[in-house]
Amino acid sequence: MSNSVPKITLNDGLDIPVIGFGTYKLNGNEGAGAIQSAIDAGYRLIDTAYNYENEGTVGEAVRRSTVARQDLRITSKLPGRYHEYSKAVPTIQESLYRANLDYYDLYLIHWPNPKQDVYVEAWQALIEAKKWGLVRSIGVCNFLPEHMERLEKETGVKPSINQIELHPLFNQADMRKWHEENNIATESWSPLIRANDILTNSAIAEIAAKHNKSASQVILRWHHQLGAIPIPKSASPKRQFENISIFDFSLSEEEMNIINGFTRPDGRRKNQDPAVYEEF
Repeated sequence: MSNSVPKITLNDGLDIPVIGFGTYKLNGNEGAGAIQSAIDAGYRLIDTAYNYENEGTVGEAVRRSTVARQDLRITSKLPGRYHEYSKAVPTIQESLYRANLDYYDLYLIHWPNPKQDVYVEAWQALIEAKKWGLVRSIGVCNFLPEHMERLEKETGVKPSINQIELHPLFNQADMRKWHEENNIATESWSPLIRANDILTNSAIAEIAAKHNKSASQVILRWHHQLGAIPIPKSASPKRQFENISIFDFSLSEEEMNIINGFTRPDGRRKNQDPAVYEEF
């Protein structure tokens, strides 16, 4: 199954699959089993974070898996309370110790926390961690263009990827365009909105029926055709396989436009605007 998932190459040369697996709230033995199941289903891009408190669970799933470590792409993220350089470096090391991994493929700054205004220090720590071989590629989450422009201006290094809230109610058209113009990959968190409202939408149900697919498959295919990398989460092996099986059909331009039509200015799930939101 994994051979059927296309890959893209990031601006620093690392190749990653165009769909990943989210692990938020997958913890302990049960979580490790769910993540191992996802790897068995064909997922090779696995997303965690320091603040999810499950980096160890992800590491355990990697060890249980029969897939070689070099064939996986494991992501983790630096929390806001450790943005200062002197705190960020040991936190990245701690992330690796928790997972019992030698390196992360992707390491991201979780939020910019602009009121604290220390994200450039955090970025400098990620740059150093990459030089030391602790991480292979560095990026950000929830950053706005002005934040990323500042990173490149002050360090000479631009992010390889920006993981942002992106789903049918908030399609991030302007951000996606900016990413494309600046050769930064777009990754979608909460791609299915963590709710059932959109999955029971009649228009999406009609599109799904036409393609003999589920509503979630249609939405994830929409992400793919937008050029974004969705990271859906499910503990169900059946749903995991369903969510990754989106490469044998295509949505028409009309169908894409129907789904794009659901977006709205206030479409964020929890009003987490990166211009003001602070995450620690």
